[in-house]
Amino acid sequence: MILHYFFMKQILPNSTIGVFGSGQLGRMFAIEARKMGYRVHTFSPESDTPTGQIADFETVADYEDLDAVKQFAQSVDVVTFEFENVPSVCVETAAEIVAVHPRGEVLHIAQNRLREKTFLQSSGFPVTAFRHIKTSEDLEKAVAEIGVPSILKTAGFGYDGKGQAKIKSIEDAASAYKNLENQEAVLEAFVDFEREVSVVAARDARGNFANYGVIENAHANHILDVSFAPASVSEKIRNEAIEIARGISETLDVVGVMTVEFFLTKDEKLLVNELAPRPHNSGHLTIDACASNQFEQQLRAVCNLPLGSTEFFRSAAMANLLGDLWDAGEPNYAAALADKQVRLHLYGKQEARRGRKMGHLTALAATTREAVELVKKARKKLIAR
Repeated sequence: MILHYFFMKQILPNSTIGVFGSGQLGRMFAIEARKMGYRVHTFSPESDTPTGQIADFETVADYEDLDAVKQFAQSVDVVTFEFENVPSVCVETAAEIVAVHPRGEVLHIAQNRLREKTFLQSSGFPVTAFRHIKTSEDLEKAVAEIGVPSILKTAGFGYDGKGQAKIKSIEDAASAYKNLENQEAVLEAFVDFEREVSVVAARDARGNFANYGVIENAHANHILDVSFAPASVSEKIRNEAIEIARGISETLDVVGVMTVEFFLTKDEKLLVNELAPRPHNSGHLTIDACASNQFEQQLRAVCNLPLGSTEFFRSAAMANLLGDLWDAGEPNYAAALADKQVRLHLYGKQEARRGRKMGHLTALAATTREAVELVKKARKKLIAR
């Protein structure tokens, strides 16, 4: 680990940071990078993207266009990514030319549920029972072993509840597998959880670790709806969640930001649900609530600069803004911003679609309950006419 640090040079302001992916996470990262005097070069198959609108340079090419990947890698001083569904061949090609953080092996594990669950289990981290599903016969056997209800998920490229099916009875198994188009899958035991929480953490090449405590998350239709911090958990659970996140980051030798999502069961047990080797939706509240937000931490870590303070100014809450809010026309921004504690973040997406993340609101208050009430009230005002 120490040798890793000495061989990793500092990437100073005026350097160019490469970003694979061009969505809202890359946009917010680019804003922080430009604040600190860096240039940003984004690479994705799309143009006029949320990241591209902020970046200095935007390469539009397929992730498997390896000639374009090589040209991109030669034009930047370090590469990071804003989502994990980048083909491994793309990352491997770039890594032959320039440093990529987090490293490709981390990406490879996190972009596939089976690899992720297997890594966590074999490394001694708490996960729900699961089985590898390759055929409908595998599924029938797994349902008999794990029981119902259970959750069938595609092994790769799933997010916001996509590629999932709940199996309520043994009779559901065949149709559930067919609905996933017979892809390789993972069957997980259903968790009757008390709440969902996450730890957003940063780690540098020296092994320094910084975190934002435990953030609590509420979902609607499998999409994150509201997050708030600090979470309503005991000190014991808070410490345990942070130590699990630290252990995972160290085991994977992460350089950058990693988010660990947990289920907290009714009997006070933490189970790791998913890993995200990047900033996370639940960490967006850190932009307004903390001395150094999750995107600045990502920048600091991949550039080998000291990590910043994760201190919260006040309790905070964030509410996602989905395209549904645009159904009746342009939202009433003035009404939502009437409370001085509420702040608006939009992602520069031209087309509002139902279920599409268009932006978020944040609010700071003396307590988390007040912050959640503020941000929810402001979101309702967006559709007031």
